[in-house]
Amino acid sequence: MNSTAALENVWRDVVATSYRALSEVVAGIADDQWNLPTPCSDWTVTQVVQHAAGDQLAYAAALGVGPGPSYNPFDPSGEIDGSAVELVREAVDQTAAAWTTVSIDTATVATPLPHGDLPTPVAATLAALDAAVHAWDIAIATGQPSPLTDDLSTHLLTAARTIHPAPGSGTAAEIIEPLRQWGAYAPVVEAPTTTPTTELLHYLGRASA
Repeated sequence: MNSTAALENVWRDVVATSYRALSEVVAGIADDQWNLPTPCSDWTVTQVVQHAAGDQLAYAAALGVGPGPSYNPFDPSGEIDGSAVELVREAVDQTAAAWTTVSIDTATVATPLPHGDLPTPVAATLAALDAAVHAWDIAIATGQPSPLTDDLSTHLLTAARTIHPAPGSGTAAEIIEPLRQWGAYAPVVEAPTTTPTTELLHYLGRASA
């Protein structure tokens, strides 16, 4: 079964679960934890929150909802005007609303990724991956329980390993690989994987905790 078929009947639930995870983890950040380091190299908790929110707004804009983030998600300032909880809630609410505009028979949708249009189930699950994995980053940094379940991780890994022509070269490659080469993900962690969640984390360059 290809990635599109494997995700076709689950992507809406995967998106909802991942957005809820990000919102709940951000709500659990204590007042003295915003400047803590995270598994995202060189980024604090605040910066990961900004990045995660901005990425979702970029997905919403690609789907035709909203103007996108007002800042560069890949250069987060580390300072949030107002409430971080509200920042994330507004971002995931807007993007969730954007996904509701996608009908069941929409084969492909635009994405903010350099790949451009992708099969709808894959694109949506990649948006979910961004939210869920950054929720994990924040949870690990702040001592909260991991929001990743093995069921969720299985779906996220399926999307991440989808074979697609790489931007520029057109060479078939797993979707994450060109992004990894551009610095969006660290190299694969070479360590034993005992669960789908550890496999996902290691694949995305994170040491499982």
